[in-house]
Amino acid sequence: MALPVPARKFTAQDTTVDLLIIGSGTGMAAGLAAAEQGSSVLIVEKTATVGGSTARSGGAFWIPNNPVLNAAGAKDTPERAAAYVDAVVGGTSSRERWQAFLDNGVATVEMLQRTTPMKFLWDEEYSDYHPEEPGGSAAGRSCECRPFDVNTLGEERGRLRGGTMESSLPMAITGKDYRWLNLISKVPVKGLKTAVTRVVQGVGGRVLKRDYVAGGQALAAGLYAGVLGAGIPVWTDTSLVRLITADGRVTGAVLQQDGREVTVTARQGVVLAAGGFDHDMAMRHKHQSESLEAWSFGSEGNTGDAIKAAAEIGAGTALMDQSWWFPAVAPLPGRSPSVMLAERSLPGSFIVDGNGNRFVNEAQDYMSFGQRVLEREQQGNPVGTMWMVFDQEYRNSYILAGSLFPRMALPEKWYKEGIAAKADSLAELAREIGVPEETFAATASRFNELAGAGVDEDFHRGSSAYDRYYGDPTVRPNPNLRPLSGNVYYAVKIVLSDLGTCGGLTADARGRVLAEDGTAMDGLYAIGNTAANVFGKSYPGAGATIGQGLVYGYIVARDAAERRGAGAEPAAA
Repeated sequence: MALPVPARKFTAQDTTVDLLIIGSGTGMAAGLAAAEQGSSVLIVEKTATVGGSTARSGGAFWIPNNPVLNAAGAKDTPERAAAYVDAVVGGTSSRERWQAFLDNGVATVEMLQRTTPMKFLWDEEYSDYHPEEPGGSAAGRSCECRPFDVNTLGEERGRLRGGTMESSLPMAITGKDYRWLNLISKVPVKGLKTAVTRVVQGVGGRVLKRDYVAGGQALAAGLYAGVLGAGIPVWTDTSLVRLITADGRVTGAVLQQDGREVTVTARQGVVLAAGGFDHDMAMRHKHQSESLEAWSFGSEGNTGDAIKAAAEIGAGTALMDQSWWFPAVAPLPGRSPSVMLAERSLPGSFIVDGNGNRFVNEAQDYMSFGQRVLEREQQGNPVGTMWMVFDQEYRNSYILAGSLFPRMALPEKWYKEGIAAKADSLAELAREIGVPEETFAATASRFNELAGAGVDEDFHRGSSAYDRYYGDPTVRPNPNLRPLSGNVYYAVKIVLSDLGTCGGLTADARGRVLAEDGTAMDGLYAIGNTAANVFGKSYPGAGATIGQGLVYGYIVARDAAERRGAGAEPAAA
């Protein structure tokens, strides 16, 4: 439950610091790394709450060969990690840039273990998104923060940004838990054990005056606890107006709070960690697609301010057409879309386009799914309205849209607003959702034939370990495929949302922003979604967006300190 935001602790004023950080998501990792080197740090946040899109995320971080993986017995190596990243990036990003990410991953996680109260766990079996590629891991490389007591934040607890999947129960659900809770009706022993464990922790915690959160909120809370412990001020409700340059380097920024402008001078430099341009629809229509609507899950403060400010002084950009695409259940009017993660992978369902045809491996990673949708548009053959079709057995078995538990009826408003349909036959369902009846019948027949054989010859659903992670292990031979049957069928409208844009400022292996001519801009850094994706046009595994933000936060803080005489060794690049 969201708490009232406490009165703002800091009033913006003209000041001088070593490192100025714009953005309070993974920018907090940069602050922690800088403070550990003895640098004075200021973090500024545009919105009233701390955590950015990190707090709204699933909270996983993808950092290969890190100490958490090694302690848990994962069999990863730097060589395998490099082979995998090389394969999935495929030349769409600088080798030096992703290699620096890999080289500094261990040190980053160790720094977080030293500077925050967080404890981490390995999401074992949460496969890399492309495990079939050289160096890929079906066991996975994703880690996350264990449930975290937000009461450790004291009076600052109310300033923590809320999440996207908060439960009304005192129950902190990790990403690892979600898989089994979603299958509670099919794998009851594992599901109930997981549920009981989290309820006991939640209720017991309340008795002890602890309030546990998980996912992105846990990670953001842990980072914030570290920031508070290090004495790093965070100015909220403070936006970036423009960057200041002198003698060919960035020396600070003009900020605005309550309509009043102040100047912050930064001796070591400015770190832009303000997210992407998720909610600037003019930029999105220009760089991505005119068909996109304002359905991003990113923080509402992500309107491209940092990208624009850097571009105004000559910074280059790249990958502006890319986002961490995320298919979601269509929203009711005036509402946000509903998170959709495992639903596409589960047996007894398939997805069709506006013509009633399947067009994609429904279970593939969400970024690739979105890229396929936009490829169709670019080819002059737009997907149109997307529908996920399923039967009553599916509805009786799995959670839908994060809040509809097995056997729960779909909300009547969904039917009224046209985002859901229900029928006694597939032919009637086709008419309800407005797709050609004959085409839809052929699609359903073909899907049922393939599902019955357990092999998707058309789109290879279930052929990847990633597909199978969110499948139903009780369904054989393919946990992602089952023919639709019975006499009740449903369809739910799907829209293309995202977790944030991932095109932005060009940067080098030290995190320095590059000018349009490719030269490094002295005193200016970019990390997270403000920078062009370290992994180019790919998403290697769950938490890759947070992982690169954390690691490059560490890299830029040490680079800035070393180059401005604060005594640190330069980060490996």
